[in-house]
Formats: sequence, C-alpha cells, structure tokens
Amino acid sequence: MAIKSVYNKYFQKSKVFLYPLLGIKRGAIVVPSETYVAWDPFYKAEDVKLVCLYHPKEKDEYKKFEEKVLLKHNRLHDLKVIDGNNKLFIFDFSDIENDWKHFINGKYSKIKPKTKGKIKEFFDVHSANYAYMNSYLYPDKYFEEYAECLDVNVELLEVVGELCAKPDLSKETFIIKKHLQKREIIN
Repeated sequence: MAIKSVYNKYFQKSKVFLYPLLGIKRGAIVVPSETYVAWDPFYKAEDVKLVCLYHPKEKDEYKKFEEKVLLKHNRLHDLKVIDGNNKLFIFDFSDIENDWKHFINGKYSKIKPKTKGKIKEFFDVHSANYAYMNSYLYPDKYFEEYAECLDVNVELLEVVGELCAKPDLSKETFIIKKHLQKREIIN
C-alpha cells in the first residue's frame, strides 16, 4: 500500500510503537483507553515503563481479561486502582532499554529488527496503519513517497532520517490532578 498522505495531527506514539510489544493481539476485547511512557510524579520516561490506563467494567469480559492476561503478564510491574472507573497497569520494558531509548528519541529506524517485527505483527498487513508503521520503522524505503506528499526534496528527508516525529513527552505522561499518596506494588 502506497503512502498518499502524511499524518499532521499528534497521535499517541506509545500506543502504536510500545503497546504492540506486550503481545496482546489486536482486536482483544479489552484495550487501554490510553498509553503513556511516564506517570507524574511516580515514573519518568527514563524508567522504561509503559503505563496503560484501563476503564474496568463490571462485565465478565473485562474481569476475565484482567485475570488471564493483565495480572499474569510477564512485563507487569505495578498496578494502581485510581477509582472504580480507572486502573493503571505499568509494564516494564527494561529488557529492551536500547530500543526504548531509540523510541523516546524518535529514532524508530534504529530499533532492533526483532522488535520491529513484533511491532509490525500487531497490525493487519493490508491496513493503512501497517504501511505507515513500516514507513516509520524502515524510512529509507519511503523517502520518495513522503517527499512527494510533503512537496520537498528527497535529500531533505534523507538528512532528517526519520518519517515520524518523536514522542511528545508532555502528551505521553499520565497526570492525576489530585496526587495519590499510596501505590500498590506488584513486585
């Protein structure tokens, strides 16, 4: 699928680059409403933790998913019940810290091939999202298409080297207005 236009609005980078690395299949009955790379003031982006905000329902599907998938996940590091409608699950990515750093710095093309493969597996190969993700992870194959979309010289994109802006850490940080005093620690 060819790239015909470029995203011009911000999208949550952690949701498309990091959440797929949890190995939870696309189309799962329960998905986080949002994902973050930090939780102010408890976790910073350097802590290599993915923060996922879930809205538990009293439905059996959510309870089953939480018990069978989230609570047993090998990356689960921390859990915080904010209130009856909000839970944070914090997942540890320290085993791929170098790839995390490339992600934080917007150097998606420098992520290891194995990690790139896991990210791409999350997306339907026939979808536009797959094509965009492929272009972000392997930009050198897409410079000409993007140059045409942006009406710029290919050389300019080659100098920049990446086709997706780096994460905006202010938008990738979860903030609770009333800071909580206590956290439940899983480990």
